[in-house]
Amino acid sequence: MYRGHLIGVVVPAFNEWELIHETLVAIPSYVDRIYAVDDGSTDGTGAVIEKLQEIEGRFVCLRHERNRGVGAAIITGYQEAIAEGVDIIAVMAGDNQMDPEELPGLLDPIVERRADYTKGNRLLYRGHRDGMGKWRYFGNTLLTFLTRIGSGYWHLSDPQNGYTAISSVVFQRFSPESIYPWYGYCNDLLVKLNAYGFRVMDITMPARYGREKSKIRYSTYIPRVSWLLLRKFFWRLRVKYLFLQFHPLVLFYLMGILLIPLGLLGCVNALYHFFVLEGPLFIRGVLSLLLLAAGTQFLLFGMVYDLMASPEMETTELDVESKKQARFRGERGRG
Repeated sequence: MYRGHLIGVVVPAFNEWELIHETLVAIPSYVDRIYAVDDGSTDGTGAVIEKLQEIEGRFVCLRHERNRGVGAAIITGYQEAIAEGVDIIAVMAGDNQMDPEELPGLLDPIVERRADYTKGNRLLYRGHRDGMGKWRYFGNTLLTFLTRIGSGYWHLSDPQNGYTAISSVVFQRFSPESIYPWYGYCNDLLVKLNAYGFRVMDITMPARYGREKSKIRYSTYIPRVSWLLLRKFFWRLRVKYLFLQFHPLVLFYLMGILLIPLGLLGCVNALYHFFVLEGPLFIRGVLSLLLLAAGTQFLLFGMVYDLMASPEMETTELDVESKKQARFRGERGRG
């Protein structure tokens, strides 16, 4: 156990034969159960997991007959962990990209009831981004901005970081089939966590890259997740600020979303009348700019109220000594 809590780690894996063994055996001894989910792999990933399960009882091999997506694999692991009474469930990728020494930083805020969900953040410091390519950094930065708007966690960074931990009590509030099954599940989950008022904490940690090969194609991934976030943004407004409670920020958002396009169309129309039809510009131009300015102001007011209404969120960083003490506490708890 870790500080009196049963800990489970979910490891989704799809064709990770080269790295899955290295990933699983490095998970600290204070972790009680390790749920390795073979998500329809066509290589030897499943066989490696099964062999480890035979050797050590804390390994649990779960299989999908076909590839259902990383989100679906994580949900399968979550459900098995909850069925076995695990208190806190962490997620570590099967490609050995997540440093096990950082795990206490994710667990401690939940154990101490300072957070309901914790996630890694590699973007806060330049030194933590070593090895992250420019295109990947640009994609993460863009998705950070979009996820802040979509989820309502305005202090959040690096939402694509899959190194997370969640209280099992919190996860049981959600319907598993409602969570997005592919890459983008983490963005979808953040939206749902905010809608129901849960506290999310960013844990700063360095990026870790090795022999793994990313399966994400940002050229298609960014548009897909952007569309997901747009839909989930309106879902969050409806659930959180209309159904669960009423907040006027919904009206500010809607007025901004309505007036800004009208103002832009008005500007285009005014320029068309001026340059093509040689008509007067002043009245059309002023009215269009007023609509644009009013819409922008309404949108900004909506964002400000959204920020004020969101659950508290902290960013924290454990120093080396703190991490050593946390691991020591975990080892003592297990013993």
